[in-house]
Amino acid sequence: MDTENRTVPFECRRCWHVWEEDFIVLTETDRHGHDNEFWTLHGVRVPPPSAEASCVKCGCQQVTTFPSGYLSRHPEVVRQGEPVAPDASLLRSPAPPRPFYL
Repeated sequence: MDTENRTVPFECRRCWHVWEEDFIVLTETDRHGHDNEFWTLHGVRVPPPSAEASCVKCGCQQVTTFPSGYLSRHPEVVRQGEPVAPDASLLRSPAPPRPFYL
């Protein structure tokens, strides 16, 4: 039985969150010469990533995968950190306030 570590990049089609997961793939050749792959994640057997993946951020099940190593070749896809927090100060209009009539 052969063991291989595979890193699979994912992208959610709802919230556009991008992440990677590390899988261990066990390959076994049966008595007829066919190769069977068994995917494990954190020691638990799971279906292949393209079958039933869901977003780790929003839970959406419309997730796409990229080829292995895609994110290392395309760093623009991965966010470089958290977005900047909006300014907490009040917004003021440049126009003078209108008088209030009842």
